[in-house]
Formats: sequence, C-alpha cells, structure tokens
Amino acid sequence: MTDRTTSKIDFKKTLDAYQAQRGRFRIVDVPDMQYLMIDGHGDPNTSPAFTEAIEALYPTAYKLKFASRRTLDRDYVVPPLEGLWWADDMTAFTTSRHKAQWNWTLLLMVPDWIDRSMFAAALTQAGARNRPARLDDVRLRTLSEGRCVQTLHVGSFDDEAETLAHLHDDVIPGNRLRMTGRHHEIYLSDFRRVAPDRQRTILRQPVTSAAQDVPPAGN
Repeated sequence: MTDRTTSKIDFKKTLDAYQAQRGRFRIVDVPDMQYLMIDGHGDPNTSPAFTEAIEALYPTAYKLKFASRRTLDRDYVVPPLEGLWWADDMTAFTTSRHKAQWNWTLLLMVPDWIDRSMFAAALTQAGARNRPARLDDVRLRTLSEGRCVQTLHVGSFDDEAETLAHLHDDVIPGNRLRMTGRHHEIYLSDFRRVAPDRQRTILRQPVTSAAQDVPPAGN
C-alpha cells in the first residue's frame, strides 16, 4: 500500500513562488497557476460576502484534495488562502485604507492535474449537505502573473501600507519596472487563528519592464 502521508506534497515548500523573506524584495517569475476563485467587494472585516467566499472555497478545495488522493493516488496539503486586491482609486488600498471601496478575488491554488470534471464533482459534493451560500460563485481558472516583485510582511494587515509604499514608489521603479497586474497577498498564517502581530503574508506585485513604455526611436 502506498504511504500517502510521506508522499504528500506541500506546495509552500516546493514552489519558488511561495518563498519570501522579511525585508527583502525579490524579483520572481511566477508560472501560470490554477486556482479556485471567487470575487467580492467591500471591507473584509465586516462584509458577509467575504466570510461566505471562504466558506465556499475550502469545502471545494478539500473535496478536490480527497478525490486526488483517492482516484489518482496524489496527495497534497491544501495551499494557503490568497487574495487579489484593487480599487478604482488605489490610494484607498495603499494609504487611506478605505476598505469599503476594496474589490477582491479570493484564491486557493489547486494542482495542474485537477481537471474540470473533478472540479464539477467537487462542487456537487460540497453542496450535498449544508450547501455554502456562495458555492455557485466558485470558478476554476488559471492565473498568469509572470514577473513579480514580492516580499514577506510580518504583522497586522493594517501595517502593510509602509511596505507597499516602498514597493510601489522605490523598489519597482528603482529596478526599471512598472506595475501591471493586481496586488496579490498570500496568507501563510491563518488570520482567523493567529494574532495580528504574528501574521505572515507574502505581498506580491506583478510587473513588467518600464522600457516597454518608451516608443522606438524615430517614431
């Protein structure tokens, strides 16, 4: 019998995209990755939609994990929760922290061997008993970010502003880059259980070369 415990994959340890150090801003090429996704809007501390999104993602993710172990003999640790964040006025996110104006997409990564038939079956199973309110909003999509700059933030989410300002205003332009995609956070700590001052969060920003904004000579 296969020892599934010893063969269980922990993507936080095996994927370079999940590596970050506090105080170090690292340029990393993130491969295309497959996610369970669900969208929402508003303050994550008070919005029922945020809680309902988490309640829909995790049952689906665990149904997929168990199906992978049972039918494919491929077991893995469910990766950490992630989020894409943006606002019409990004100062509402980076400096003024007007959380009611925030848009978000919550994410849980799933391995590339998970296919759409497995996803459909997982949704059916997750809804068979105590159906999550937002289960129908969960989708399976590939996220393409490419080159990114990321760092590790330790502490409260409300203390991210200084790090983000340094990332946006100094680190990215200082490396002749410009921001492209949405601000991305990876919650290495379970913020429902870990004290705010001990929370570990990867802050990631997709970028591209600033030189791409410069038209060719003679044009």
